[in-house]
Amino acid sequence: MTLRAFWWKIYPNEDRHWWMPLIWLPFMVWFFVDPIWKHAGPLLWIGNTLCGLFFIWLYLYSFSRPEPRKLFAIAAMILMAAIAIPFNSGGAGLLVYAIAAGGFSTSLRRVLRLIALEVAILGFYAYREHLPIGFWLSMLLLIMLVGLGNHFSAVSHCTSAKLQLAQDEIEHLAKVAERERIARDLHDLLGHTLSLITLKAELARKLVDRDPQRAKQEMQDVEHTSRAALADVREAISGYRGQGLAAELLRARQTLETAGITVDCEASEVPLSPAQETVLALALREAVTNVVRHAQAQTCSVRLGRDDQLCTLEIADNGCGADGPEGNGLRGMRERLEAIGGSLQRQTAAGTRLVIHLPLAPMASVLRN
Repeated sequence: MTLRAFWWKIYPNEDRHWWMPLIWLPFMVWFFVDPIWKHAGPLLWIGNTLCGLFFIWLYLYSFSRPEPRKLFAIAAMILMAAIAIPFNSGGAGLLVYAIAAGGFSTSLRRVLRLIALEVAILGFYAYREHLPIGFWLSMLLLIMLVGLGNHFSAVSHCTSAKLQLAQDEIEHLAKVAERERIARDLHDLLGHTLSLITLKAELARKLVDRDPQRAKQEMQDVEHTSRAALADVREAISGYRGQGLAAELLRARQTLETAGITVDCEASEVPLSPAQETVLALALREAVTNVVRHAQAQTCSVRLGRDDQLCTLEIADNGCGADGPEGNGLRGMRERLEAIGGSLQRQTAAGTRLVIHLPLAPMASVLRN
């Protein structure tokens, strides 16, 4: 067994300030040398040494163990100090070690009780042994200072530990939110892009014999779309969007027309913040992807407009519609919209109609502030 392993077995404390109780141990030397100064016999000297070593073990034990074992160790330390004072002039110092261990508590009432107990023991022996008034008062002051000082140190340490736990929890929640954001963005980006690539690849396969030039053009579009998808994925991971809603409207038209769906698109100028524009662009992309994949529609209309202080985006198709539970795409779309004060309504009576509302004035004021 190495020296470090042996020490850890005696004093298994994981606190970063584990060394603090050790710096006061050199003052125990006065307890060990007292029998030598008094020219005591070997038996008393050996007994005093064994008691001192056992007291040190209790002292370290009290710092490294939880309650109630810590309280038992502190009680044993106070008892040993009370027994040792008549035989060893350094025995009063053991009371300081006991209150140093007992003071590391967030309960002020418990610390005050320990101080009162030790003051009573010290007062009793000061009267019985006729201890010098200077010695008695200095020990009294030391007991009070060490006990209360360690108590406030324990309170501060507990507060810091709680703050660190709160910070760790906030960091964990932030990481979870970021992972969810990336998962939603990648779902929208890859779902839309792969659908477009699939459509263009199928169209190129059908045209390769009839119209090789058109098939070549479609494959070039597949290449360009793949490169754009790679750039979008990189932007999603870094958290930025640079193309905007206007580019997404053009891409939506291109995707729907490639799928053979007639498109009716109307878009008005709407003053949007970058965050709102990003969310609307992703919502439009997810909605168009769902139309291409699942709607089996022949027509699709996209409307973007402003009504007073409300921005409205509407995507409607004449497909089969679906009133089942929302999938990951719609759920992610709704979460992003609600995060910036927006809302999403889905109607499936005749095809599917998604209506997205975003309040303009509140968000603009928030951004200015």
